[in-house]
Amino acid sequence: MTEPDSDTEADHRPSPARILNPEIRFEVQRAMAWVAVVGLAVLFVHISQSLLVIFGGLVFAAMIDGGARLLGRVLPVGRSFRILIVLLLSIAFFLWLFYFAGSNISQEAAQLPTLVQQQSIRTMTWLQNRGIAVDFGMVQNLAGQLMSGVGMVTSYIGGFVGGLTTMFLILIIGLYVALEPRLYERGLGWMLPRGSRDDFHVTMLRMASTMRRLLAGRLVGMVFEGVLTYALLAFWGVPMAALLGILTGLLAFLPNVGAVVSGLLMVLVGFSGGVDMGLYTIAVYVIVQGFDGYVVVPLIARKTVDLAPALVLGAQLIMGILFGILGLFLADPLMAMIKVMLERRSERLEAGENTMATPTLHGA
Repeated sequence: MTEPDSDTEADHRPSPARILNPEIRFEVQRAMAWVAVVGLAVLFVHISQSLLVIFGGLVFAAMIDGGARLLGRVLPVGRSFRILIVLLLSIAFFLWLFYFAGSNISQEAAQLPTLVQQQSIRTMTWLQNRGIAVDFGMVQNLAGQLMSGVGMVTSYIGGFVGGLTTMFLILIIGLYVALEPRLYERGLGWMLPRGSRDDFHVTMLRMASTMRRLLAGRLVGMVFEGVLTYALLAFWGVPMAALLGILTGLLAFLPNVGAVVSGLLMVLVGFSGGVDMGLYTIAVYVIVQGFDGYVVVPLIARKTVDLAPALVLGAQLIMGILFGILGLFLADPLMAMIKVMLERRSERLEAGENTMATPTLHGA
């Protein structure tokens, strides 16, 4: 008889690293699964800032895409030309804004923190004189935090200081995605199992439509509040009317929080010119927010996304703490995308339940 080949026997022997006991092997596999989950969570936290920048690029791409679609209704030209027109109009607007800010608003933006702090101290002194206990240290801390956030916003108005790299990356990512959205959608779809690709494409279409409608509503509100605030404040001669109009328009992108912050700044600046001017700024705030809430918002609500105010506010607080001003601005679009994803998942579950229940009904 021929002796067995030692190499062949070695090929069939188990690896020294293999765990023969099935129970121990199962526990090791489960432990490895937990290690992988924890590792992915740590990786997600580590790259969360980069993911937020990518999401910001998608938001910017939705803005460009929405503008191109709007131009497509009146201009029978190709998509690339429409995107170019949108970009040129946007660049022209920001060049005008930077020029206007550089010549008129930069000095006002530098004076605004000092003015707000002085008015806060005067207000607290007035309250103390009437028997209302006020902690000056807490008020100064809150005023400092408020103006630090406003300072980050005004830095984008008055110059290129702070956040330039992040904004540049958002613009580049958004431009690439806006030019060829189907390319990136197909690329993500190919990474999924074949059975999930159709549902993925449906979800992406709904997310894109929701994002466009959400941003369209936000932009309409921003333009309306900014222009109307500037016009009313300039009519009465309120100091820093242009700066307050721009800040009100920018902060209108933030539901709930933006209206409160812009109104507080407006009233504090108004009372620096006397009681009459302060009362007038309060009236301006009520008129602008009331008209926007009861006229503008209902007119565009049918084409925008309905999100619970408390849910949006909670997301803004969390995102603002974790990621600063960028997280605060992107909290609302992120919640809208999560809502679309959950609604789509609910539809799939309902469709699956109806499919499973149909044979039972026929059998009965």
